[in-house]
Amino acid sequence: MKNRLQKSLDRLDAYPSFLRNFLIDFALGNAVKFVGTSGIHFEKLTTHEVVAVIKNHKKVRNHFGQVHAVAMVLLAETVTGIVVGMNIPDHKIPLIKTLKTDFVKRSQGAIRAVGRLTDEQISMIQTQDKGETYVNVTIQDETGVENIKCEMLWAWTVKKS
Repeated sequence: MKNRLQKSLDRLDAYPSFLRNFLIDFALGNAVKFVGTSGIHFEKLTTHEVVAVIKNHKKVRNHFGQVHAVAMVLLAETVTGIVVGMNIPDHKIPLIKTLKTDFVKRSQGAIRAVGRLTDEQISMIQTQDKGETYVNVTIQDETGVENIKCEMLWAWTVKKS
């Protein structure tokens, strides 16, 4: 059964792709203000995989002219959180529990992140009232170099009335 997030995104399928992409970015950026402020663009949103990009623009640059470290972490947290959000039933809430990041290489240009869940993880999220899982995330710059390595532990629990 589809949750509210999936249903909301499904409604945007009626629009032409150029407009749908803008509307998806706008809707998710409006729901999570920091995502909107940083200019994250979503390339793919499925129950198994979420792909997003943050361009190297003025708002997210560090003093070296690269995408700031915190902006890269925001992107990783965003794609993992949304892939969990695409699967979580409406009576539960997702929570980031642990976030570990190692910066391994200097970045160049835009940053692209891919968050993925397995069928087993999706089943756990949908059937267990409370639990946690590490969500796989890959972060690369526009040259294809993996700049940071992240561990994202997401938890979920039933909403309190």
